[in-house]
Amino acid sequence: MSCPTIQAETLELLEWPRLCQHLATFAATKLGKIAAQCLPLPQRQSDSETLLAQTLEAYALEAKLGQLPFEGIQDIGEALAWAGRGGILKGNNLLYIATTLAAMRHIRRIIDAQEEETVAHLLTLVADLRTYPELERQIHHCIDDRGNVTDRASETLGQIRVKLKALRDDIYQTLQRLMQRQGNAIQEQVITQREGRFVIPVKASHKESIPGIVHDASSSGATLYIEPKAVLDRNNRLRQLQRQEQAEEERICQQLSAAVAEVQEDLEQLLAIATALDLAIARARYSYWIQGNVPRFIDPAQDTITLRQLRHPLLEWQHRQEQGSPTIPIDLHIQPHIRVVAITGPNTGGKTVTLKTLGLTVLMAKIGLFIPAREPVELPWVNAVLADIGDEQSIQQSLSTFSGHIRRIGRILTALDQLNHDSNNSSLVSSLVLLDEVGAGTDPSEGSALAIALLKTLADRAHLTIATTHFGELKALKYGDDRFENASVEFNEVTLSPTYRLLWGIPGRSNALAIAQRLGLDPSIVAAAQHHLTPGATTEVNTVIAGLEAQRRRQENKAQEAAQVLAQAEQLHREVSQKADRLKIWEQDLKHQQEKAIQTTLIQAKTDIAQVIRTLQQGTPTAQKAHKATADLDQLASKHLPSTASKANPKASMPKGFKPQVGDRVRVTNLGQVAEVITPPDASGELSVRFGLMKMTVSLKDIESLQGEKALMPEVKPKLDPKNPPATPPASPSSQPAIRTSHNTLDLRGSRVADAEIELDRAIAQADGPLWVIHGHGTGKLRRGIQEFLKQHPQVDRFEPADNHDGGTGVTIVHPK
Repeated sequence: MSCPTIQAETLELLEWPRLCQHLATFAATKLGKIAAQCLPLPQRQSDSETLLAQTLEAYALEAKLGQLPFEGIQDIGEALAWAGRGGILKGNNLLYIATTLAAMRHIRRIIDAQEEETVAHLLTLVADLRTYPELERQIHHCIDDRGNVTDRASETLGQIRVKLKALRDDIYQTLQRLMQRQGNAIQEQVITQREGRFVIPVKASHKESIPGIVHDASSSGATLYIEPKAVLDRNNRLRQLQRQEQAEEERICQQLSAAVAEVQEDLEQLLAIATALDLAIARARYSYWIQGNVPRFIDPAQDTITLRQLRHPLLEWQHRQEQGSPTIPIDLHIQPHIRVVAITGPNTGGKTVTLKTLGLTVLMAKIGLFIPAREPVELPWVNAVLADIGDEQSIQQSLSTFSGHIRRIGRILTALDQLNHDSNNSSLVSSLVLLDEVGAGTDPSEGSALAIALLKTLADRAHLTIATTHFGELKALKYGDDRFENASVEFNEVTLSPTYRLLWGIPGRSNALAIAQRLGLDPSIVAAAQHHLTPGATTEVNTVIAGLEAQRRRQENKAQEAAQVLAQAEQLHREVSQKADRLKIWEQDLKHQQEKAIQTTLIQAKTDIAQVIRTLQQGTPTAQKAHKATADLDQLASKHLPSTASKANPKASMPKGFKPQVGDRVRVTNLGQVAEVITPPDASGELSVRFGLMKMTVSLKDIESLQGEKALMPEVKPKLDPKNPPATPPASPSSQPAIRTSHNTLDLRGSRVADAEIELDRAIAQADGPLWVIHGHGTGKLRRGIQEFLKQHPQVDRFEPADNHDGGTGVTIVHPK
């Protein structure tokens, strides 16, 4: 990147390091946390697209399987470098290498087990991974779980340790017998060590009773630690064996270190792959936490930048993690011909936050993060983000402040020239320039003229410039150059406070007098200032702006009313469809009951006739009359029971419906979501659909067309006698599976454990069925705290993780008693 100084300044001004720290909290390893805090910005769009693809695959993989097992992966970089220089690694360093190899092998097997098209980029990432299972087994054979060299590491070491144990036992027994014989001289019945030699505590007044070498004394001088002559030779042999043991352990560690050094490059590559995988998982977890959507890079010269309901990521963290104020989203729709957007409006209205939100959004997309905005998320990939954003809390407007801004703007122009010069293309290099209060800090007339000249220059040198200003002259640039656009932050004149909403196409008013009045300035002073305002063009422009703002509000109100009517119509349609389904079920139940009553009556009638026939056979042979009566009853049965043709051809009575095809958009009734069909129905009537980033398998009976038509179920040939189908009683409401709705879903992501327990206890008390609790993955602290609370809750029968398509281990389903 050319001009790294202004780029580094821009990252600091946008508070990019703070966002990287937030991202690091979602990493699973120390390597990932360190890498997340100092992420390099990709220099090519293809690199960003690869990172986004990795994030998307990691997102889907953890949604399906839960958190990947990164336990065991350690930061072994320094150990590998030491081994490469011929150093001898200690047992714990060798153990960390073995656990890292095992963990990476396990993760690769998980990725290899997935369908190739769902993890294509992750497979590419681990394609060159070598985990050396033989080296791992060799280390585990020689090093135990505490990092110590094992007896089985070599036959020599085993023999030395056997001798050491026997000699220690002999010394202990000798000293214990000595202490028993000289009990009066012993201060305490304890055998200890000094300088690696076994000694016993002897009273200073009785030191002549036990001849030997004094190695130490207590602080009071009352106790002497003496090595008796009886164990001098054995202590000497013990020290010799200990040195032999240490030498053999070093030899074994040296052999293992040499084996590590032979594959140092491959292990360093393994460490880099582990870090890249952890970063992909961290990006996926952060994207899930922030409720982001996948961005699509567009050509800024041909496509519109579309960012709807965009939230500032740092303000969102402050709101959800630090109990800050709710984040107010903004909408950005910038046409391809626009090069400069001038944002006007009152102070404290959110202009600077808008600049920072856009800058952070572009950087997030570059490193492969999802964007906290509604779909579709369409923005350009830029080579550089360059900003001059002052401290919005500063009240200093001195010459030094002005000169500081001018010097930074000069570096921005130099960086743009360098970028365009380094590019091989004839067109401009894609760049984003963010200027806060351009031209401020000096005489208004000169500052306005300077701001106009600067923005016109940037329109020629940068692809997109967003500038905030109070100068009214900048509002008129739009009407003389179609590359310019106006935007403003909305101000509520009723409450005399900003709404922080961004309005496009309408310049804003500073509303300085209204804000001064809201902040408590004497109303008489505000009135006097209003009197001194210069009448004419400014007043007329403000009047026009006020009219445009009122018109926009009326249009927005009408759009909201239309949306409410549409929602009511959809709700009514759902209710009518549900009532129609219940009516069909009721009709089928009634029909079954009628058929059963008729069959019972016929059976009773035929029984009576059979009795009559038996009676006639015993007397006068007039059974012909009885047979005639039986024929009449058979005719009655055929009139009231379903016809044989109807039973033989069930398709004749099958209700009309539709057959979903791949690519069709359908409504999943039990979720209330519109989804896209991605696989055709199988023989059991199940198919796969996708909505948003999630895929799931549903049954044909759970979907309908956007016109409300039910799906046709596949024909299933009955195995039982078609003439005597078993009657199937309707399913009771209690046997139906529970359906997740907004009423039985509790989102606790970002909450503290103590606060989450209060919300969860209240939700359990009000629940009348299963409760879906969303806690996310994150560090796992919130999930563990919630599950510990559920284990001890007297009103909870059981709890379990949700299915993978419903959130997996990031969601817990609670079954109250």
